[in-house]
Amino acid sequence: MSYTAFLILILIVAIALILIVMVQNPKGGGLSSSFGGGGAQSLGGVQNTNNFLDRTTWTLAIAMFALILLANFAIPREGDSNFKLDNTLDGVETTTPIENTTPSNTKDSI
Repeated sequence: MSYTAFLILILIVAIALILIVMVQNPKGGGLSSSFGGGGAQSLGGVQNTNNFLDRTTWTLAIAMFALILLANFAIPREGDSNFKLDNTLDGVETTTPIENTTPSNTKDSI
């Protein structure tokens, strides 16, 4: 896989992880309480929704960690001829400071 493909996968997993975390409520509410209203007789059950969101969060976090580690091996290195960084300092003028031409032993008049 190329480095760009890893970056796209990492972005997709990051967006999915953000959405899953935002759906959850830290106090046990969130999406699960809106479906069940707090009752265990609801469709699928509140506990099942909490378990699904919790497992999905952990799965996406582990997947992102693995993708980031794998992307490290896909980074183009110096030996790769297809990948070259642009030299961003091309065309930048360099200047040198001029010497101070005023004598240092003169006193300022007040």
